[in-house]
Amino acid sequence: MPEGHTIHRLARDMGELQGRTLRAFSPQKRFTDGAAAVDGEVLKMAEAYGKHLFLHVANNRSVHVHLGMRGKWLRSTDPSAPPLPQARLRLASEEVAWDLVAPSKCEILEPPGVAALVSRLGPDPLRSDADLAGVLQVLGRARGPIGAVLLDQAVVAGVGNVFRSEALHAVGVAPTRAARSMTESEVTELWAVLQQMMSRAVEDGRIITVDGPDRLSLPESEARKVYKQEQCRDCGAAIVTSEVGGRTAYQCPVEQPF
Repeated sequence: MPEGHTIHRLARDMGELQGRTLRAFSPQKRFTDGAAAVDGEVLKMAEAYGKHLFLHVANNRSVHVHLGMRGKWLRSTDPSAPPLPQARLRLASEEVAWDLVAPSKCEILEPPGVAALVSRLGPDPLRSDADLAGVLQVLGRARGPIGAVLLDQAVVAGVGNVFRSEALHAVGVAPTRAARSMTESEVTELWAVLQQMMSRAVEDGRIITVDGPDRLSLPESEARKVYKQEQCRDCGAAIVTSEVGGRTAYQCPVEQPF
């Protein structure tokens, strides 16, 4: 599933439609009424919050999209070219078209619906309005391991398994450690690492946590320090895996002692 950096990059890129009058329709015909609700309207803003994308239009409605496991947006510089027949939604200006394929959620929301959805999410490390105090408060009373809590979108929005594994490794915390045992300084450091890693991933267009002059050319299999690695790419120790929060957690037993 795409993590938060992917959605923030999408919001940034789809900002090219901002101020443009949208032509909207559903090639797949599963979102015909929703497309009609924004067809002919001006896009005010593309906004990301965690793994959720909101496209706010001038009639005070928003297209809400969650890509899920298989969803993607496809961009074309020829809006006259026909979309894929399986596209749930096409949004086009005179210059460019964006086609949405296989999302887990695509719906029209009024402002109260947007507010209600966002209220259920934790702070997003990539947003300027993110509130670290909220994370500290939640972790202070959280039950279960930090590796599971980090995947809870009501705690921190936008973090998935890759960022969970890499950020915990960066701060030397085992994913199995009790969340409520973390000190305020440890949580603050973890938050700063998430902000830095996720911001970098927005710019890179992928998650790369291994440094070096050729980091952008690294294959996916070599781009992370512990996630899906056999050995820690810092110290060389054999990576330990376990199931935490319903997902496979990756841990260096030397740098993230149990």
